[in-house]
Amino acid sequence: MTWMRALIALTGLTLSASLAAQEFEDILPQTLPVPLDESDPERIEVGELIYRGGLRIEPEIEGGEEEIGGISGLEWVDDEAAPGGGALWAVSDNGRWMRIVPDESNGVLRDIYGMDIGTLRDLDGDKLKGKSDGDAEAIAFLPTIGWWVSFEQDHRIWQYSDIAASAEWPTSAPQEMPLIFMPADLLPSNNGIEALAAHGQGMIACAEFADAQKNNCVRVDETGEALGFQLLAPPALAEHGGAPTDAACAQDGTCYVLIRSFKPGYGNRAALIELAPDNAQKTLAVFDAPLTLDNFEGLALREQFGKRYLYLASDDNFNNCFETGSANCQHNLLLKFEIKSDEPPPAQVADAPEPDPQFETVDVVLETQMGDITIALEVERAPITAANFLRYVEEGRFDGTVFYRAMSLDREPKPNGLLQGGTQFDPKRILPGIEHEPTTKTGLSHTNGALSMAMLEPGSANGDFSIMLQDQTGLDARPEDPDPVWQNGYAVFGYVIEGMDVVAAIHGSPTDPDKGEGAMRGQMLAEPVTIIKARRIVAD
Repeated sequence: MTWMRALIALTGLTLSASLAAQEFEDILPQTLPVPLDESDPERIEVGELIYRGGLRIEPEIEGGEEEIGGISGLEWVDDEAAPGGGALWAVSDNGRWMRIVPDESNGVLRDIYGMDIGTLRDLDGDKLKGKSDGDAEAIAFLPTIGWWVSFEQDHRIWQYSDIAASAEWPTSAPQEMPLIFMPADLLPSNNGIEALAAHGQGMIACAEFADAQKNNCVRVDETGEALGFQLLAPPALAEHGGAPTDAACAQDGTCYVLIRSFKPGYGNRAALIELAPDNAQKTLAVFDAPLTLDNFEGLALREQFGKRYLYLASDDNFNNCFETGSANCQHNLLLKFEIKSDEPPPAQVADAPEPDPQFETVDVVLETQMGDITIALEVERAPITAANFLRYVEEGRFDGTVFYRAMSLDREPKPNGLLQGGTQFDPKRILPGIEHEPTTKTGLSHTNGALSMAMLEPGSANGDFSIMLQDQTGLDARPEDPDPVWQNGYAVFGYVIEGMDVVAAIHGSPTDPDKGEGAMRGQMLAEPVTIIKARRIVAD
């Protein structure tokens, strides 16, 4: 498979999932939450999966005449510029691409921030037209190459350095481009490469058929060598012709394949199969009535907080129940699951208690690469310090800053210590220092989840702050202490009310033993975590 070797050698440049200056629509779709099981709304488990929220997406684009049309391939891509640290990218079988930014809190899918939708282009840069040219079925992002999109009917795999730009052949000689394990003329028109996924050591691909006599999948390693193998559906789906419809891979080479079946009178069924790097197969879950089901064709994997999350998406085939209400109508669904693990979960810290309702607070959200952190600012009890922090938020001075320090204490309960972030004395961001508000004046304390201003001495605090993991009341003011710093202590001005799991995950990130000076040496994060945006929550 010399074509794969050539692709891997193309460039050492890491490409971003950016958009060319082409026409595309930026929309905010209407959504409705859906349970895993309508007959048992409290149910959250199926097989080896834990349900982490789901949405039914309105098909029509607000203010336009086009429809979303469903999703036939799905991919998660980390993206520092996106709220929550990433986005889902998709293709549809009418020749379009989509970028979906999910709204999540503590690992749970709540809503969609927004979507971009554009038209895929051919080798000449022209928009794809018609089902035969535009029947895109799978999408994979290869960081050193770009996007691969597979099409059926006119079976092919095209490469896009930018998903909104012109297509390219993955090789210099397109006539030599194999469909990996089967010539295009042997694939049925509507059963092409439905599953395509890349990982750090190679990739896998599967065609949409199941035949006990033929391989329907292939795994390609980092050298370009390919091994065909047979992936058959679990019995509940095999009897209805179940076949692969998408795939997603972790960086260690573990892959996941979505299998779907449909039979009149029985409807849709689905299954998720885990493939070890040696292709050993394990069924994670089988989806059958009464679970929420539809024409699932998209699968994406996100690795976050030491966990693995799978997203499932369905294709409504332009026969959406919002509009037609016919017996065979379908929905655009987006569901999220966490894969159960035998590994101990990352250390967690309980959220701080809700603020005392007799005192006024203002809520803000820090959107980070690793999730959202919601804070209640004590604008009544610590008016100067809280107002200073709020000014940094409203003027965008925290946007693009980082959490850079994780101080850990070797005591129970763990994790224990503090997480520090902010402006790092950037002259373009910082404001003049503020009057110090000691805890003896505010009545606040450095308890679990408290936010406290960093400073060199009282009156010098500006744009850096710390979040407490467990109680650190030794940082409170101590009037009897002979040291002026400890006499005044540090200024508490708010508490984390949601997202302490995110705080703990950032705090648990690797530190660099050689970074930092003095007492901070070894406490600096090897890869600081970006605060993408800080925003005030406006009360309804």
